[in-house]
Amino acid sequence: MLSLLRTKTISMASSPLVSPSSSNSLSKLIMDSSTDSFKVSPRLIALAQQLRLYKPPPAVDETDIEEQKIEESAGKVVSQVGFVESATPVANQPEKFRPKRAAVLICLFEGNDGDFRVILTKRSSKLSTHSGEVALPGGKAEEADADDAETATREAKEEIGLDPSIVNVVTTLEPFLSKHLLRVIPVIGILSDRKAFKPAPNAAEVEAVFDAPLEMFLKDENRSSEERDWMGDKYLIHFFDYETNDKKYVIWGLTAGILIRAASVVYKRSPAFLEQNPKFKDLL
Repeated sequence: MLSLLRTKTISMASSPLVSPSSSNSLSKLIMDSSTDSFKVSPRLIALAQQLRLYKPPPAVDETDIEEQKIEESAGKVVSQVGFVESATPVANQPEKFRPKRAAVLICLFEGNDGDFRVILTKRSSKLSTHSGEVALPGGKAEEADADDAETATREAKEEIGLDPSIVNVVTTLEPFLSKHLLRVIPVIGILSDRKAFKPAPNAAEVEAVFDAPLEMFLKDENRSSEERDWMGDKYLIHFFDYETNDKKYVIWGLTAGILIRAASVVYKRSPAFLEQNPKFKDLL
């Protein structure tokens, strides 16, 4: 059953503007595929070419918007609630909603079975907030960051030791808005050589690093949902159960929402379940 989305449809424009960094990343990926020591999967190259054509809806103009303090887990991107920003009041009332910016890295690679997989983390159980929850590598933008890709890859290196030089950033998705009004930009990067990544988690922040099949976030298997209320409207929050190497994880909230969207873009189809984002009848 196709999802009844209250967001803009996925845009695959035929000739969108492509950032120089995305173009350079694709060129590097293709060049890597011709080396004698390592062959990049043709599927990964095709995916990179496809994602370069993805054009998310325009973000809210941030010109002259003052920064405000947002409490968000010491700058890390974990939230029980997260929606595509165009579906929220921020899109229509930027003067009243002034979110700070963050980015997360959706790092994809090809698994042994030919499936696309995404790298995830489990937050340290010793943290005071969101302890033990699953998250994508990422955090708040810093002034020195050139763009969202640098924010996401910098944070990934700090959290799990993922060297930015082995990740080919190919696109960004539409911004998401967290429960605490943090604007989160999902950045998609491709890891052409999985063996080149040797996880080195920051013990103060990360308890485990694992990967999961991206397509699972389009399936109704091992998924449950709960109805919640936010800003005066009902919505569904999704939970995905996943087990690997005798360890069980639950992927939910903002992280699950971002991965549902990423999977929809990568596989070019809607999820097999109802997402049910809020209608936001009461904007304030």
